[in-house]
Amino acid sequence: MKFIVSSTYLLKQLQVLGGVINSSNTLPILDNFLFELDQTKLTVSASDLETTMASTLDVESDSKGSVAIPARLLLDTLKTFPEQPLTFVVEENNTVEISSNHGKYALAYADGNEFPKAVALEDPSKTVITGDVLATAISKTIFAAGNDDLRPVMSGVFFQFSTEGLTFVATDAHKLVKYTREDIKANQVAEFIMPKKPLNLLKGILAASEEDVTIEYNESNAKFTFENSELICRLIDGKYPNYEAVIPKENPNKLVIDRTQFLNSVRRVSIFSNKTTHQIRLKIAGAELNISAEDIDYSNKAEERLTCDYQGDDMQIGFNSRFLTEMLNNLGSDEVQLEMSMPNRAGILTPIDGLDEGEQITMLVMPVMLNS
Repeated sequence: MKFIVSSTYLLKQLQVLGGVINSSNTLPILDNFLFELDQTKLTVSASDLETTMASTLDVESDSKGSVAIPARLLLDTLKTFPEQPLTFVVEENNTVEISSNHGKYALAYADGNEFPKAVALEDPSKTVITGDVLATAISKTIFAAGNDDLRPVMSGVFFQFSTEGLTFVATDAHKLVKYTREDIKANQVAEFIMPKKPLNLLKGILAASEEDVTIEYNESNAKFTFENSELICRLIDGKYPNYEAVIPKENPNKLVIDRTQFLNSVRRVSIFSNKTTHQIRLKIAGAELNISAEDIDYSNKAEERLTCDYQGDDMQIGFNSRFLTEMLNNLGSDEVQLEMSMPNRAGILTPIDGLDEGEQITMLVMPVMLNS
């Protein structure tokens, strides 16, 4: 088995696949990339048993075969080469020899047949979405997903596909984000919970991609196919909480404010807040928003006044500044609206502008009790 490939082209593909490999694996074979050669097509795969990703590369070759090559060693070697053709030859003595313009390098390989096979999806449903739209949906929601091992369903992003549109939801019980696209529709209703790791991989790869991504899914697995790659992952098992029930419907108090100004103000004031609660207080009266924080233990306090557009009763409400900062950071609009009903009910944050047609985003943040 022998093939010739460009060093930078191979490195670029392998760096993406390297994101799948865990730092410590239960099966030693998972520390390898699987190389499967079929004449001029080389398919390279990486897996952690939950997620498997494969890319197909064009190479010069007329042979066939499969080997598993140590990932870390190969990546470290490739990073040091300038652009040049590399020749890979699988030798009899269980090593792969790589020849460059200046030298030869031998790596021990494992049998390609030991590598776990990716799951084949039986009877999947299918939806097509452009890469950048999927990447946006992921990056707008994933930050709100939880990290609690006891509640695995909340540690992923909930995908809800229907003939009306696509909805993506993430929550950790303190904050919730719902991202909707009405301009893209699925041919049948489906819902599933995607784990964070494959989503982060997809987000990185698809950020500026105009290519179509085909999503196929059944009860237990989802498969994303795009350009020359595919990613298959196991879905999170369980029923997603009824998120619609926690979004307050009647919110008479509406505050509209410049997003950057609000974000910077919250950031500054929160430096003076209590280090365990991160609590900041919003006091709204007329066209004035007063943001304050106090850390009684250290006698630190801060207060800022901003002008805003406010309709509703005068009120005081407390929020965890970290959640508020994260949400404002993830909105791209110039102005945002914060809707509230009562100091003990969730606040709803929405962008006023900067959305595509058919795009909607709703962020929900739970208040914290104010100590009077």
